[in-house]
Amino acid sequence: MLFLSGMRASAFTTLPIEAVDLDNLRLRQWPELGVHTKNGKKATTFLLNIPEILAPVRQWDAIVRKSLPGSSPWYAPIAHSWGDQFLSQDEPGKTRSQALQKRLELLFSIANLEFKSPHKFRHGHAVYGLLHAQTMADYKAVSMNLMHESIEITDSTYAPMLSSDVQERIAGLSGKATSMPGDELEVFLNKLDRESQKKALMFIAGKLAQ
Repeated sequence: MLFLSGMRASAFTTLPIEAVDLDNLRLRQWPELGVHTKNGKKATTFLLNIPEILAPVRQWDAIVRKSLPGSSPWYAPIAHSWGDQFLSQDEPGKTRSQALQKRLELLFSIANLEFKSPHKFRHGHAVYGLLHAQTMADYKAVSMNLMHESIEITDSTYAPMLSSDVQERIAGLSGKATSMPGDELEVFLNKLDRESQKKALMFIAGKLAQ
């Protein structure tokens, strides 16, 4: 969910179940619903439509909706009692974001992967979106989904992260075969049979003689 949404950890850990609409890939990051957004900003944002990542998100969503009321956090606390684990309806503590970080550290350790903080998932969301943007409208949509005040903020924050991709794309341009009009004509003529080649040459000669 962190990667798909690009949410900040504080918003993610306070997002209630009722604010999550997976059918429309929509999240209501609204302070009046208890979501702790930066500077109290309100926005409806959207998830990246990546089916293989959405699948476990939908599974978790089904679990919390079955067990908890809509006002409970989507990232629900897990309580322990005599060896059993269950979702708790208790309001999360003020250090919930720190708990998320510790949980991620544990998961990365189990998977034997380099640790990535919750904010790194936000960066990943932004870079993925910007690399797939085809128009300025796409670019602006990514910026708005990150709840940035302007495209300039998005550009100043993530342009350095895109620099390596730009370098690869520019370097790749020199390696691409150029297609000159003369080359295209030669390829076209070589595909013709003898009789068609004669007709084509006669046509060209006639044009040149005009």
